[in-house]
Amino acid sequence: MSLRPFHLAFPVHDLAAARAFYGEAMGCREGRSSAEWVDFDFYGHQIVAHLAPGEAGDRANNHVDGHGVPVPHFGVVLTMSDWQNLAERLTRAGVEFAIEPTIRFKGQPGEQATMFFRDPSGNALEMKAFADDAMLFAR
Repeated sequence: MSLRPFHLAFPVHDLAAARAFYGEAMGCREGRSSAEWVDFDFYGHQIVAHLAPGEAGDRANNHVDGHGVPVPHFGVVLTMSDWQNLAERLTRAGVEFAIEPTIRFKGQPGEQATMFFRDPSGNALEMKAFADDAMLFAR
């Protein structure tokens, strides 16, 4: 059975900045929009940036494999090739990483490539990939 796309609505303080970040820096195609929100094709999933000044950004950190992981955060599991291409694209765009592209849990079940960064509103994103997708829920 194939997965259905998810939908996520999240707050941003500036729609033009969200368009530049998600559309240009990340390469997400823009869908419908209004003066208060913008849809993006987030690797086949629908994310919607809603104008809500003062409501965006992460509010805590949890320690995972030696790094302070921003909470809340969202993202998608990419193929390793797509993950590497995105890491290069974001680096070229000058995006500052909260956690640089790295391999987490090396040599353990669940080994994964991961990177954390924030959009211009401070929303934290994690993009990850597995050499073996069977490790997604490994214990």
